Amino acid sequence: MKIITNDSLINRNQKIGQVTTIASLVVLAGGLYLSFQKTQQLLSFSFLALLAGFILSQVGIFFGNRWGRRPRPDEQLNSGLKGIDDKYTLYHFVAPVSHLLLGPAGIWILLPYPQGGTITYQKGRWRQKGGNWYLKLFAQEGLSRPDLDVVSGIDNLKRYFKKHLPDIELPPTQVALVFTNAKAEIEVDDAPNPTLHVDKVKDFIRKKAKENPLSASMIQQIAEVLPQE
Repeated sequence: MKIITNDSLINRNQKIGQVTTIASLVVLAGGLYLSFQKTQQLLSFSFLALLAGFILSQVGIFFGNRWGRRPRPDEQLNSGLKGIDDKYTLYHFVAPVSHLLLGPAGIWILLPYPQGGTITYQKGRWRQKGGNWYLKLFAQEGLSRPDLDVVSGIDNLKRYFKKHLPDIELPPTQVALVFTNAKAEIEVDDAPNPTLHVDKVKDFIRKKAKENPLSASMIQQIAEVLPQE
């Protein structure tokens, strides 16, 4: 499997996460100091500093979770697909979507999620039961709206291919939700999109390739309009 990764983007976002995290601690410390002062004016500044520090901390957490924590989502997907056919190419942060797999199984958007606990899909809604409540509250690890992520990813890729391959009828883009947490339990038989643990993604892709394999010529045409580095 060929892997193409935007290392410069990853490094940049790692630095953003580090800088904003440090800045948040400094600003929060300043706000805490001002809160002990007696004057009303300084108390107002204290409130603003604490608010700014909280916002900076959330930005730092957002970037840290996605690009600073090891293994990163792209590294976990690399590991989960390790050993798959060399006819596949896995694109990280270079295509119109964050993680794209192209090969005999077709065009797959891979959406990694770090949530643990039991993941269910019932009556059109995704739910996460269990997991670490502290991370959900303070580290932005709650399961939000995978259905919106799916729609956004497909739309972005569809616009890209329409622009770069306007005269070619492409196979439909498919999406898989991939949970990377070792403690995640997947119970989503009725989910609208394949939902599985990262340890099972390689076997799943291999199975899909046997059902209706994408021709080598089509793979080549698609690959030619995707970034190569």
